[in-house]
Amino acid sequence: MQGDLYATKGAEYLLVIAYLLLLVATLKFLGPRLAHAFGAPARRPAGRPTPWFALADGYLFHQGHAWATPGDGDLVTVGVDDFAAQLVGAPEALELPGVGTDVRQGARAWSLRAGDRTLPMLSPVDGRVVAVNQAVLDAPHLAADDPYGAGWLLKVRAPDRKVTLRNLLSGELATVWMRQTAERLRTLPTGGLGVVMADGGVPVRGFGRALAPDEWDVVAREFFLTD
Repeated sequence: MQGDLYATKGAEYLLVIAYLLLLVATLKFLGPRLAHAFGAPARRPAGRPTPWFALADGYLFHQGHAWATPGDGDLVTVGVDDFAAQLVGAPEALELPGVGTDVRQGARAWSLRAGDRTLPMLSPVDGRVVAVNQAVLDAPHLAADDPYGAGWLLKVRAPDRKVTLRNLLSGELATVWMRQTAERLRTLPTGGLGVVMADGGVPVRGFGRALAPDEWDVVAREFFLTD
């Protein structure tokens, strides 16, 4: 009887082991499918860089790091993007064109002052300025604190708005462009950037203030397309 009992127990153990092995194999097979079915987050592709600088949905971007968004009729609101905001930090002052001034896409339109540095920027659209954000003139930090909201700069009446906006970047194109901007910044041979991006870290706000004057000029030419 005792031998039969041991034999029975041995058979049960073998069945349990076989069941566990089958369960493990089943989970390995079904695991990825179950994760997909229940909405588990997908793994980020290896080597894909994470953008450091935010983009706003529904906005159009000029490669000089200004944005535009259409309003009623032929109106367009413009401002600076997050890259410009993070480079300068809280600007001490802004020089904006007055109401009635004509601006041209790709031409200098305004500038930000960061300490003793000035960053000229290009207009993303053609048209005539019909409103200036007085709040951002009174409190320039708004341009960096909320560049896509309260920190807007100008409202421009653009008669050829459709043509003008067609030249700007949006959606996935804008995302790829900003990712490339971050990669170019990472590899730029400037000593000051090494201080604020140690060990592969992300830039700190106002990182441009750590640059030497000639390095500042390099960044302005490279990323803001100024001469």
